Parts: sequence; structure tokens; C-alpha cells
Amino acid sequence: MKQIVLATHNADKAREISALLSGLGVGVLTLDSFPQIGPITEDAGTLEGNALLKATAVNRETGLPSLGDDTGLEVHSLYGEPGVYSSRYSGEHATYAENVSKLLAAMKLFPPRRRGARFRCVMAFVAADIGSRIVEGVCTGSILEKRRGIGGFGYDPVFLPAGCDRTLAEMDLSEKNGISHRGRAVGQMIPLLREYFK
Repeated sequence: MKQIVLATHNADKAREISALLSGLGVGVLTLDSFPQIGPITEDAGTLEGNALLKATAVNRETGLPSLGDDTGLEVHSLYGEPGVYSSRYSGEHATYAENVSKLLAAMKLFPPRRRGARFRCVMAFVAADIGSRIVEGVCTGSILEKRRGIGGFGYDPVFLPAGCDRTLAEMDLSEKNGISHRGRAVGQMIPLLREYFK
């Protein structure tokens, strides 16, 4: 079976992407299958740069086609923060809960009309024989004042997608993948992957 490597150790992210790729008929691996690959420093300064950096490094080390992504939550009233620093908003080894708590504190004085935000997911595919391809998925919405839901991960409990009455954390995996930034990015990537793996 043909294989693709997701350039991540994040089990939550891998679960979502693997579900989205399930129809391709390829084996989906993560960095957990390659302990010889050490931590990849995400220091490109942009989502695009980090996604490409991760996918390129993993393709180089494994020789297999690789998919890397970087995701940022951009809050309009915070001038786009936390953005590229979303996963380490409250520190290098921050937990999901710590990041959400810092965000809620930063947003405490903003009224509903000033709580607009968007999730951006930039995804890079790298394979030795075709080089690299980059796509982007966006999900717009707003930041709630309190957490709602126990599903998903990261900022999902406080992110209400536009036109929805439930947070990403109140949706099941299939529902979330149908509207999320990551789902939209993979949706754009699927035609390329299907052509590559056929």
C-alpha cells in the first residue's frame, strides 16, 4: 500500500486529517512511526513557512510523500493574535486549557461585536518527484466568553463558526471536518493527492 506521512506528533490533529484522507486508499503514518526524527523547530514565522518546513524535513528524512500543516487562530481585535503562536500562546509547552484561558482573559473586555476571529490552516504536500504544493483553509467565526463542549481540541470550546449555534467542541468529528479550516484545507489538497497516488 502506498503511504503518506503526516508531519506531526499531535494525535488530535492526526485523527482529524486521517479521517479526511480515509477515501484515498493510502496508509497514513505520523511522526510516531519515525522516532529517529527529532523535534522540528517551527521558526519560519508564518503558517505557510512552518507547514512547508515540516513537510520538507519529513520527506527528506523518510523518502515518503509528506503532508505538513500549521494552524493559527487570528482574532481581529487582538490584531491577528495569537496567529502563528497559537499552540504556544501562553508558553512553549502550554496546554490547550492554558492557551484558552489566556485568550479569554485577553478578550474579557470586548463586546460580542468585537469578538470576530478566524482559523487558518495552511497545508503543504512535499514529494521528491513533484516538489511542493501549498493550500489554505479558513473558517470564520467568533470567540465566546465561556467554554462550551468537550470535543475537539485547542481553541475549539470557545470558537463559534459563523452561521452555527454550536462551537467546534460541540460537534462530532464528521461535523467539524465538514466546516473546519483543516477540513477545507484537506478538501483542496485531495484532488492533488488523488492524482499523485493513482
